[in-house]
Amino acid sequence: MLTEIFIKPFADMVEAPDFLLQVLWEGLVSGILYALIALGFVLIYRSSRIFNFAQGIMVVFAALTLVGLHAMGVPAWVSVGLTLLVMFGLAVAIERVVLRPLVGQPDIILFMATIGVTLFLIGLGEIIFGGENKVMITEELGIPTGSILFEPWGGLLILEQKDITAVIVAALLVVALLLFLNKTRMGRAIRALGDDHQAALSVGISLQTIWVLVWFIAGIIALVTGIAWGARAGVSFALEVIAYKALPVLMLGGLESISGAIIGGLMIGMLEKLFEIYWGQPLLGGNTETWFAFVLALIVLLFRPQGLFGEKIIERV
Repeated sequence: MLTEIFIKPFADMVEAPDFLLQVLWEGLVSGILYALIALGFVLIYRSSRIFNFAQGIMVVFAALTLVGLHAMGVPAWVSVGLTLLVMFGLAVAIERVVLRPLVGQPDIILFMATIGVTLFLIGLGEIIFGGENKVMITEELGIPTGSILFEPWGGLLILEQKDITAVIVAALLVVALLLFLNKTRMGRAIRALGDDHQAALSVGISLQTIWVLVWFIAGIIALVTGIAWGARAGVSFALEVIAYKALPVLMLGGLESISGAIIGGLMIGMLEKLFEIYWGQPLLGGNTETWFAFVLALIVLLFRPQGLFGEKIIERV
C-alpha cells in the first residue's frame, strides 16, 4: 500500500505532463524569489561575517515604503526611487549606529544586533504604515496582471504575466549583480573582503564603505523581492515569514556561495511544490510547504554540514 502511494505520483506525472509543468513553473517562481532573498544574506555575510537576521523585515519594510509613498500621492516610479533612497539611508544608519561601534566584537554580538534591527523596523513599520494588508501597485508600475495560456500535450498551462515579469527581473538582477562583483572595482573589493578579511583591510579597502554598499545592495534586492511577493500575496508583515524560507536555501547552498544561493533557491522552490502536490496532499493532507524546505536542509546538513556548495572548513590544531 505504501509503495503504491509513493510510486503512484510518478505515474501521474507521466500521465499529465502539462500539470507537471504547471507545478514546476509555480515552484520555479517561488524558488527564484527565495534565491533573491538568500543573495542578500550571502552578500552581507561574505563581506562582514554577519548573519543578517533583518533581511526578511527589510523585504517587508521596502515594500511597505513603496506602497505607503504611492498612497500619499507620489507617482509609482518616483516612489521606487524614493524607496531606494530610504534603503540607502537605512544602510548608512545601520553601519554607523549599529555596526561601527561593534567592530571587533564576537559574531554572536553582531548577530544579536541584527535581531535588534529587525525588531526596530517592525515597530517603525507598524507606526508609520499600520499592520493591515496592502495591495502592491502592480499596474502603476507597468507590471502586467493577465495570464498567458498554452496547450502542451492537449492540456492547459497557465502562466501569470506578473510571475513572468518577476522571473525576468530577478534574472536580470542576478546577472547585474554578478557583473558588478566580477567586473567593477567595488565588486572586487567585496569579493576580496569575503576571501580574506585581514588581507583586504591591509591594502586599504574601507570596511565602512563596503558595509554600507552591501547593505544597500541587500536593500535593492529586498525591494525587488517585496514587489514580486507583494504582487502575488499582498504587502503585510506576513511577508517576513515567507522571507525566512531563504534560511534553508542558505543551509542547502552554503552561507558564502552566490551560485549556491541561486541553485539552492531553485531546488527548494521546485521540490517543495512537487512534494506538496504529489505527496503532501495525498499522504499528509497538504500544508507541507511550510516545513518541507527545513526538513530537506536538515537532511543535507547531516551529510554535508557546509551545504552542497559551501567550502569544507579544516581547522588545524
